[in-house]
Amino acid sequence: MRDEPAPFASDEVLEALVSWGARTAGIRAMILTSTRARPDGPVDEFSDYDVILAVTDPEAFAVDLGWQSAYGPPLVRWGDEDQLFGHPTFFRGVVYEDHVKVDYTIWSDALLDELAQHETLPPGLDHGHRVLLDKDGRTQGWPAPTATAYVLARPDEAEYRALVEEFWWGTTYAAKALRRGELFFASSFMLEHDLKLIALLRMIKWRLAADRDWAFAPAVYGRGLERHLDRTTLDELAATYPRHTADEIWTALFALVELFRRIATEVASELGYVYPVDIDERMSARLETMLRR
Repeated sequence: MRDEPAPFASDEVLEALVSWGARTAGIRAMILTSTRARPDGPVDEFSDYDVILAVTDPEAFAVDLGWQSAYGPPLVRWGDEDQLFGHPTFFRGVVYEDHVKVDYTIWSDALLDELAQHETLPPGLDHGHRVLLDKDGRTQGWPAPTATAYVLARPDEAEYRALVEEFWWGTTYAAKALRRGELFFASSFMLEHDLKLIALLRMIKWRLAADRDWAFAPAVYGRGLERHLDRTTLDELAATYPRHTADEIWTALFALVELFRRIATEVASELGYVYPVDIDERMSARLETMLRR
């Protein structure tokens, strides 16, 4: 049995957390994941600490949160629940008074043995992790990370066309909402969520992955996207953010259409597919008609 953590780069937060874990009998292992555990980072002063706590009584840890004060006084907290290989897991995130944010995920320590029975690690661990504490040496049987869990796969032509049609489908809802004066729905849900966060972002990721020979693992929800896009695309993207007026939302919608069309056409060219110009032309005409009605 080893009670001391493996060596890691000097970090006062991690040192405090590992020291607490080492003297807490119910904690059997502590694993760092996400940005601070990946060699490609990037890490800055705002980066969270994403920490898995493998414990003997996860339900007790999830309910009695007094342990969260071991690092310092909590300022605000949030929780959620999930499952991994049939075992319940518990997310318990904390922002501390010193502004350090630690996202704790509570596991049953049985998962330490469960993972050793699988050929690959769950995506969050496969993408990069650091074992900070392993009192029983149970992580030593884990498969090696491949850092491929989040690498984008090349879409087939049906998947590509489905995304293009999904985008144009969504534009009709944005246009109808604008005609009805439902500006919040048109802007916040249709433009920002459905058309931009779902459809456009996915198409942009395909474009970036194609440029990188399909070895690109993007961050979630477009985080860090600015590091990968050229200045022209960033300027075009900026034009899709309107103020809360009908005229500006219409302008942003058409700017979004132009940007999506360009990126989707480039992706089609890279993949050897055909951009559905017929759908584009008919739907663009429909939008113009709704604008002027």
